[in-house]
Amino acid sequence: MLSRRQLLKTTACGFGSIALSGLLGNSARAKTLAMGENPLAPRLPMFPARAKRVIFLFMAGGPSQVDSFDYKPELFARDGQSIDFTGVRFGTFGKKSQRQLMKPMWDFAQHGQSGRWVSDLFPHMAKHVDDLCFIHSMHTEGVAHGPSTLFLHTGATNLVRPSMGAWVTYGLGTENENLPGFVTIMPSASKGGPRNYSNAFLPAAYQGTAIGRAGLPASDATIRNLTNGFLNDSGRTRQFDFLQSINRAQLAGRADDDLEAAIESFELANRMQLNAPHILNIDNESAATLEMYGIGDKATDDYGRQCLLARRLAEQGVRFIQVNYSDESANPRWDQHSNMPKHLDHARATDKPVAGLLEDLKQRGLLEDTLVWWGSEFGRTPFSQNNDGRDHNPRGFTVWLAGGGVKPGYAHGATDELGDTAIADKVHMHDLHASILHLLGMDHERLTYPHAGRNFRLTDVAGTVVRELFA
Repeated sequence: MLSRRQLLKTTACGFGSIALSGLLGNSARAKTLAMGENPLAPRLPMFPARAKRVIFLFMAGGPSQVDSFDYKPELFARDGQSIDFTGVRFGTFGKKSQRQLMKPMWDFAQHGQSGRWVSDLFPHMAKHVDDLCFIHSMHTEGVAHGPSTLFLHTGATNLVRPSMGAWVTYGLGTENENLPGFVTIMPSASKGGPRNYSNAFLPAAYQGTAIGRAGLPASDATIRNLTNGFLNDSGRTRQFDFLQSINRAQLAGRADDDLEAAIESFELANRMQLNAPHILNIDNESAATLEMYGIGDKATDDYGRQCLLARRLAEQGVRFIQVNYSDESANPRWDQHSNMPKHLDHARATDKPVAGLLEDLKQRGLLEDTLVWWGSEFGRTPFSQNNDGRDHNPRGFTVWLAGGGVKPGYAHGATDELGDTAIADKVHMHDLHASILHLLGMDHERLTYPHAGRNFRLTDVAGTVVRELFA
């Protein structure tokens, strides 16, 4: 008996299959992939690229820009004063009220030849300001963690869209056929969860591969089912060869796109089993390297391991790597509504590992074509909440980039005198996405995929490349 797919392919010269492809919106690339091209094969960028890969250091919860990188003398001077405020949160949207300003809890100083301001929260990152490109005028959609985190990763607050890493691997493939093109390290199951590294309507090959998960020690992080506890290497190889021989025999009798995709996924999994374990194992790293990341120190060991693993994956050609500083609590780690001093614990956990990553990449010559992105879903307000906390602030906050063709020691844009709202050279999250894709050699308006009757892209119908960020 003929299947529906076979009927469409073999009847009336295959015109039914052609019509179905049109109705389903298959693009030229989707058709090519269905015909057997490796979906992760490396592809040329649309134009000369400044960066080959991205390491995204995701600080879940919203670090306070006015306590870290956005120095506001006026906020120190007006500590305790009341200001008029128009709400943006649930239950307060559009409502006016009085809020009390709260000065930063840490002192600021200028660092490096560029003289960039950094607070005492980040003494290790402060040593690298001449490599950093600050964006002080970020603003975004959404005011709650879930929607804002989704927007950060996918460019949409409430729709199921591919994450940025999926778009990057769709556009460029991977540099190493033995590893996935997109990896997420210690992701959280909440605040967007798997949608933060999902392929959505893109082919499944572009979904992020999770290593570990939030709430578990990074020392135990691995790719699920990477090893077989029941078979040794030779037994596993025989089993794999036998399974693939059956699949290919079946494929030879009839064209089956799904089966061909399955064969390719099994082959990638087999190559990963042979190559990934030694990449995930950091035992061969020198004592100096481990110390650089803070591995072995209780405060920094966990995130240090994640950052070192990110370097090892980048070195092996993985295109997009998310390094998640997150947990599974109701309030993500940097989310201090009533206890801003807690920011110090999170800074201690991440500052040295991040600085170590920058130093390691630079020493190995990888920073030149690796874009490092540090940021969160939003920032925090300059006024107090619950005495010593700060509320969410999507109107103005700071992220930084390093390497990968951005200007070192540069600061772009500004918030108002209190650090609350972006007012100069504003950069929307869509603009940041468009700019990162441009650094990778891709036009955000041309990197599209047909779905549900129209072409979709990471930046939807918005986004402007911020060329001032480029070296």
